Amino acid sequence: MAARFTTTGSSACAAPSVRTTYARPEPPGNGASAIPAPWQAACCRTRTAPSRTSAIPGGGVPTRPWCGRRLSPTTRRRCGAPSVWFLYEQVFRKVGGAAGRTPWHQDTSYLALDGEHLVAFWISFEPIPRANALEFVRGSHRGVLYNTSRFDPGDPTLPITPSDDLPNLPDIEAERGAFDVVGFATEPGDVVAFHTSTLHGGGPVDRSTPERRTLTLRFFGEDVVSASRPGPAGPFYEDIQGLAPGEPFSHPRFLQVRRGGPDVQAPGLIE
Repeated sequence: MAARFTTTGSSACAAPSVRTTYARPEPPGNGASAIPAPWQAACCRTRTAPSRTSAIPGGGVPTRPWCGRRLSPTTRRRCGAPSVWFLYEQVFRKVGGAAGRTPWHQDTSYLALDGEHLVAFWISFEPIPRANALEFVRGSHRGVLYNTSRFDPGDPTLPITPSDDLPNLPDIEAERGAFDVVGFATEPGDVVAFHTSTLHGGGPVDRSTPERRTLTLRFFGEDVVSASRPGPAGPFYEDIQGLAPGEPFSHPRFLQVRRGGPDVQAPGLIE
């Protein structure tokens, strides 16, 4: 069953009320949801920071404040796991008012892990209308895991590395009517949460929305295991390459942000 929620934020960066449906990790989950205004104040303070793309395995010092008390319970609820670890972050920037869509893909297909307890948070620092939003195929985290796109503008279905284990992506953009595509207009401080196996893409910029700066944070829970992938296996691969497929996914550099009961923060791990 999906849990319906409505939240209204109020602060210096107040966002309008957003209504959506968030599905818990059981079928028939949507795989993506919008969380209105949980970090408006933090977004106001840091909105000028994302100016380049970066990935710091396990989380560098700059991102640790984002993993604090306000984030941790939300992460646990979205992961569906009592214990949660921070995987890594990325910063994306599209500028110039003419950057096109990011091809459809699934994050899990280029990460050396697998499981139910995987969640990504997508936090944009500009108002993003629906036409410029990241889009998702509803429920696709419950379906096929495809070989991820090499982001070739001539053919977005071309895989990053040929593989007999993962099929090539369908051409979702050319056949949009065959897929249940959803997206969310957001304001600064809103967060879009999705399972890393959910098919997603889009997020173009244009003259009406000439720039988009986005921070993404990825987390994993207790049921996540190591997995073999055909191509690059994530920025953390050197740390976990000794794990055999199916072994619990674990390494000391991954910051634990929740431990134990439903709202128990891991003591001493988050300042």
